[in-house]
Amino acid sequence: MNLDINGYEFMNVIILAGGFGTRLSEHTDSIPKPMVNVGGKSIVVHLMEYYAKHGHKDFYLALGYKSEVIKDYFLNLPALSSDFKICLSTGEVQYYSPTNLDWNVSLLHTGENSMTGGRVKRFESIIGKEPFLLTYGDGLSDVDINKVISFHKSHGKIMTVTGVRPLARFGELCIEGNAVKSFKEKPQANQGWINGGFFVCNPEIFNYIDGDDTVLEKEPLEKLAKLNELMIYKHEDFWQCMDTKRDKEYLDDLVNSGNAPWM
Repeated sequence: MNLDINGYEFMNVIILAGGFGTRLSEHTDSIPKPMVNVGGKSIVVHLMEYYAKHGHKDFYLALGYKSEVIKDYFLNLPALSSDFKICLSTGEVQYYSPTNLDWNVSLLHTGENSMTGGRVKRFESIIGKEPFLLTYGDGLSDVDINKVISFHKSHGKIMTVTGVRPLARFGELCIEGNAVKSFKEKPQANQGWINGGFFVCNPEIFNYIDGDDTVLEKEPLEKLAKLNELMIYKHEDFWQCMDTKRDKEYLDDLVNSGNAPWM
């Protein structure tokens, strides 16, 4: 287990990157959703850069739909980001300006139709017996990951989920009878907290996942909640998933305007 100068643990990061992304089909017909560009860079790379900024650089990508696209991207990333010389007789490659990324990226095909829990379960023999980080490959936030880890260590439970309150998609009307008493344009959702990903998990989570057909957000998390083994880290600030074309355009605008909170 590695520690930084502030005592934070550097953890392995599992990213769920195997779904079909059907609600973003204008992009995902040809590429998996984590490879959809946000401001000229794939959303999964934005996400990995954010984890790396907090010191977590060992990534495990749980692949499924069009896994070959993500594998090809990372396999060819050194060549795509640098000029190089290749010796055709030996295959030896010399990069003139190699990437400065010091990440370790493991890419595992976790089944074309596996559910979220099933994809996590595939890493049981790979990830080791230490706590790990877990998130979805289509959501960005400015949550302080190391504070989530500290919170997780403080309560000693099996799993921590980052709870968020995203902006509502439409203006909110407060009415009395037929009279509008107030109007709030895109207020923060007030109906409660939702699952924002950015989990911290103890390895015991694997005991609650049966196999490929297990949906993480159903039986495993429901059971952990009943056992008082699931805690929430409340994040009040920025969080945004990319489910629809509108979500993508919003994230694009944040990057292009220089106002992306996670960057």
